[in-house]
Amino acid sequence: MAYEVEAPKYVRLAQTIQRRIEDGTYAPGTRVPSENQLVQAFGMSRPTVVRALELLKRDGWLESRQGYETIVRGRPAVVEEKDRRGLEALTRDESRSPGRLVDVGEEAVPARVASALGLPTNAKTVRRRFLVEEDGEAVELVSSYFPVGLVEGTDLAGDDALTAGVREHLEARKKVRFDHVTQRVSARLPDVTEAELLGLPEGVPVLSVLVIACDASGQALQGS
Repeated sequence: MAYEVEAPKYVRLAQTIQRRIEDGTYAPGTRVPSENQLVQAFGMSRPTVVRALELLKRDGWLESRQGYETIVRGRPAVVEEKDRRGLEALTRDESRSPGRLVDVGEEAVPARVASALGLPTNAKTVRRRFLVEEDGEAVELVSSYFPVGLVEGTDLAGDDALTAGVREHLEARKKVRFDHVTQRVSARLPDVTEAELLGLPEGVPVLSVLVIACDASGQALQGS
């Protein structure tokens, strides 16, 4: 079993502020609320607020200016790179990508994916597991989960590598339209199979990036 490690409070606060920057609540060039205002708004201690702000400054979302102002910089280039990697789960042509399709089959959806897909815990999904390799070494394991109803009439449940990205395949077969993706990052211990495929020794955690692909209405179509 893989255990999720909940992010510390200051990281969760930083993620909340980050989302407000992305949705325009805190626009680039404007000041973020003061430490006192953030303490009162989120009910967290000052040290927690300070650490969250420092994390956002380090990652390029915020910057300090003369007079102790904290200004919104906007979306850093490094985040664009993260999103690009997330989108690869939707656009990867398995037949041409370095790596291999490990397995395909029905599986009870993991709890961390169930809530994101709007499915009850232990609901059946179709999982495709692709091992990304570079120079013959495993670098990433992509496990994509699809609601069973969405898979009907597609090749997603087949054992052959897809010759187009999941997004292109589903849009052609099911007439659905992907609109946006969201990402949730956490650290966890891999299960036995994951550790074996990635060549990890026992007890070494992995960085888990949960990518949720949605249509324009917010309906989740895929969790990877």
